[in-house]
Amino acid sequence: MEQSVRAVGYRSPRPINDPASLEDVELPTPTPGPRDLLVRVEAVSVNPVDVKVRAGSDPGGEIKVLGYDAAGVVKAVGSEVTLFDVGDEVYYAGSIDRPGTNAQLHLVDERIVGHKPHSLSFAEAAALPLTTITAWEALFDRFRLGPESTGKLLVMGAAGGVGSMVIQLARALTGLTVIGTASRPESRKWALDLGAHRVVDHNDLPEGVDFVFSPHTAGQIENYARVLRPGGAITAIDEPEVLDLLPLKSKSISFHWEFMFTRPLFQTPDMVVQHELLDRVAELADKGVIRSTMTTRLGPINAEHLRQAHKMVEDRHMTGKVVVAGF
Repeated sequence: MEQSVRAVGYRSPRPINDPASLEDVELPTPTPGPRDLLVRVEAVSVNPVDVKVRAGSDPGGEIKVLGYDAAGVVKAVGSEVTLFDVGDEVYYAGSIDRPGTNAQLHLVDERIVGHKPHSLSFAEAAALPLTTITAWEALFDRFRLGPESTGKLLVMGAAGGVGSMVIQLARALTGLTVIGTASRPESRKWALDLGAHRVVDHNDLPEGVDFVFSPHTAGQIENYARVLRPGGAITAIDEPEVLDLLPLKSKSISFHWEFMFTRPLFQTPDMVVQHELLDRVAELADKGVIRSTMTTRLGPINAEHLRQAHKMVEDRHMTGKVVVAGF
């Protein structure tokens, strides 16, 4: 095993155009804990959470490695690992309270790892985990939907990373009518190609919907109260500074938060659900029901290409996901 590994990290919050905003470093090879897999990382993707942590969390001069999505190969396992063997190809989203995936070798708890879809490359698979887990938990844990569920689901930001997976999972595993929002022709086409029944403009929301998936909630509560039916529900994944939910009361509309790191962060008893859902989605991908949302591939994995990927995510015009592959 290598004595040290190449990684990409940062020491202080800086604008992404600053060469020091992300830098190439060498770090000691990590040692697996009892439930850990040591994974040789083949590809990572960049999410808004990467940008948010880099811009807002100060590691005080120490190197902090970002990265949550990854696909790779198991190189070693901890003493209590039962779900995987050395040599298995895996994909996962990691945990926000551990060192990130932007490294040659990475530790992750086996209970939040899935077997990589056979039909997808490492790069294609790396686009999926974080957004897939978020979308799955929003639909099936927060909204409590199932195969018999019907009604109308409004997916705000339908061409984004999570919206893209909400559309696919809702179409594959529920009976809902899926309505996406998108403003540009390419993002409208993307959402329709993924399975949205129809796509509307962000400023022209349809009334009479049952569920709203919301990646950008600030300033939208009154709009949601207007378009939702009585007894409807909202699931939000963002962190608006101020949110007045009172407009939802007259229609008894419920409001849910979704944070896919909750299970690993609090080591919940049902943490293994994330392993199970990733394995289920891998099966769906191998059957051609779910497709990768990778739209841009950069490489190799180094500070230069990760800065480029962060810039793309910061600009907020991404359709699908940006992946950085290969060390």
